[in-house]
Amino acid sequence: MSKIVDAATAVASIQDGSTVGCVGVIGWVTPDTLLKALGDRFRNGGSPKNLTFYFPVGTGDAQGIKGMDHVAQEGLMKRMVGGSYINPVDPVTGKRPELMRLIRENKIEAYSWPIGATMHWLREVARRSPGYMTQIGLGTYIDPDNGGGRFTERAHDDLVRKIDFEGQSYLFYPTWKLDTVFIYASSSDEFGNLSFENEALVSSNIALVLAAKAHGGRVIAQVRRAVPYGERPASEVRIPGMFVDAVVVDPAMMMTTDVKFDPVFFGGKRKPLNELPPIPLSADKVVALRAAKEVRKHELSIFGFGAAADVPLVMAEQGMFKGDGLKDYWFTTEHGSYGGIVMSGWQFSANLNPDAILDGVYQFDAIDGGLCRFAALAFAQFDQRGLVNVSKFGVANPGAGGFIDIAQSAERLVFTGTFTTGGLDVAFDDGKLKIVKEGKVRKFAKQVEHITYAVTDGVKRGQTAQVMTERAVFEVAPEGLILTEVAPGIDVRRDVLGQMEYAPWKVADNLKLMDARFFTDQRAATEFAEKAV
Repeated sequence: MSKIVDAATAVASIQDGSTVGCVGVIGWVTPDTLLKALGDRFRNGGSPKNLTFYFPVGTGDAQGIKGMDHVAQEGLMKRMVGGSYINPVDPVTGKRPELMRLIRENKIEAYSWPIGATMHWLREVARRSPGYMTQIGLGTYIDPDNGGGRFTERAHDDLVRKIDFEGQSYLFYPTWKLDTVFIYASSSDEFGNLSFENEALVSSNIALVLAAKAHGGRVIAQVRRAVPYGERPASEVRIPGMFVDAVVVDPAMMMTTDVKFDPVFFGGKRKPLNELPPIPLSADKVVALRAAKEVRKHELSIFGFGAAADVPLVMAEQGMFKGDGLKDYWFTTEHGSYGGIVMSGWQFSANLNPDAILDGVYQFDAIDGGLCRFAALAFAQFDQRGLVNVSKFGVANPGAGGFIDIAQSAERLVFTGTFTTGGLDVAFDDGKLKIVKEGKVRKFAKQVEHITYAVTDGVKRGQTAQVMTERAVFEVAPEGLILTEVAPGIDVRRDVLGQMEYAPWKVADNLKLMDARFFTDQRAATEFAEKAV
């Protein structure tokens, strides 16, 4: 009997009060048809009610690929546990995602875990173990001493505990069952054997399946096409059909936001790097150019969302990968794509021209094991105690994503972003930076609103860390920030110290100017590319 059904039939068995897990990385590998069907079922018939949703990664963009926003409905969603949330302003409506409204208005129980925990927890659910134990995240917002990952007042339960084991503190995430999971694959035969031959990411697909089936749960897959049984080599089938209960075929499903289908993201073909559009000169580009100076050859480098993700792109633009030069630089993101060029914007998470794609759980084994020695990450706030925040600020509740695992486990850290935000406008004139309009929000805050990582604690353990902006560069010392570089044209007292809510620990005696070529859109990478080791 064929397992291929329509979406409404596939979600019809989900009962009130059950737990639903779902794969997805922004727009990548997002079973949007299934999420929409579930949201429509509740909207049209009032059931199922009071569901708990488990999203290991932020799913959908809340715009073209709505993802988790399909099910962000009062009455349908009781609890949400996620590794990250999607929080953009829709350019058409001017509104933020509906899920963010439910969180801001305390309409649901919302929890945010680091993605390393959301991935590794699934493994423990599949093993029927008591829970996941780790030291990743101690001292951050996921630590029960700092809130235990709660994002709303309704979130009363202790989903994370702090325990002692052999004289050391650990975070412990007790396991609970998943009744239904939604997954995403390229193709399926009538028996539900699934393959990922046309996908840029695998993410949590396999882990969700095993976690659900270990406790008698249902697995529903969304695929692009149906194929005859036995047509594919068994080595291509990553999920056996005996673990799959229903399959929904959607030939029109998007690969990711703004991309219908493109093999350059999974290695089906290669795109010449000279065809990449140049990045316009901006504050973010200046930050990326400066951060690129810290990238070394033959060192696995991992990049986060924002200006950090532009670093490989500006390196490509400046000719650093001519010939086989790209093979000397080892790039990845938290989602398992290796080699090639890390993409930015809505295409972030996958790489262009990748060499390999690793399962999401194994990717966090690599991250937590310290294999990503260099990390470039964003920052929303950086305070006088050396604490950094990217997880909750103002009206934004994005969560940490992979930030905590990456930051705690890397050897060298670079935090990237503009000096202020909220209306910042800059101009460039003959190799100099001019602040046309200062941002309303000071990112160097006296105290962060949320603790995503304690940078000075990492420095005390032997990490090195820098904070890079369009107008200034800081080194992080155990005592605090040291101002080491400023942009040409910038008044240190007015544009740097005057825009901080606290004074840096010190200003370097040999305060340097940032490379003027960063501010003229000329090639600034040649010298340090040759020096990279």
